[in-house]
Amino acid sequence: MIGTPHIGASKGQIADTVLMPGDPLRAKALAENYLDDVELVTSVRNMFGFTGTFKGESVSIMGSGMGMPSISIYAHELFDYYGVSQIIRVGTCGALFADMQVGDLILASAASTDSAMNRERFGDWDFSASADFELLRKVHEEALKKGLKIRTGNVFSSDWFYHPDETFIEKVQKMGILALDMESAALYALAHQHDKRALTILSVSDVIPTGEQASHETRQNAFGAAIEVVLDAALETGTDA
Repeated sequence: MIGTPHIGASKGQIADTVLMPGDPLRAKALAENYLDDVELVTSVRNMFGFTGTFKGESVSIMGSGMGMPSISIYAHELFDYYGVSQIIRVGTCGALFADMQVGDLILASAASTDSAMNRERFGDWDFSASADFELLRKVHEEALKKGLKIRTGNVFSSDWFYHPDETFIEKVQKMGILALDMESAALYALAHQHDKRALTILSVSDVIPTGEQASHETRQNAFGAAIEVVLDAALETGTDA
């Protein structure tokens, strides 16, 4: 078998740095818009993965799917089988405060969760799922240099998209959580487990208190020039390893 059960690339076709949006079509758009010499290296289950170059350095961009079980499969195989050193999730999120707007950027310094996955991983203890500091620092510094508006703080990775607890939003707001996603807590734990680096940068796709929402097309084409900031910082971190 070439590759893994879920990734069809051969060893050597996946770069040391991987950007992971949830949507495989966003992976395609990002690869075509920001990488040179792009090659489709995996399409198992239509979860597209591409490898190309950015400023002469090899980079892969691959979808993760939605939710912690899905990103856990792909991230584990990337870290374990392909030897990837760093994964940067470039996803969308629901913002929790009314002064946020669609398109705002959030760096997840840590990710709280209602999932049991990290408790299972950590012997029923509470694991503090946190980003790699050097990746976080360099992306933040690069973003400020480019004049991008960006917030840094805790996000909440939920197993639920439609949460059954009617007080859920109020609870996470009271704890100062900036936004909701469904993947970051698992990605951060896997990176720690494999002694690798991980970071999540999120583009606000809806503002929960105001009801503002991005269109499907806007979600698919989220980030814009921020991707160049992420790539510059990630590749600099990679050379420091």
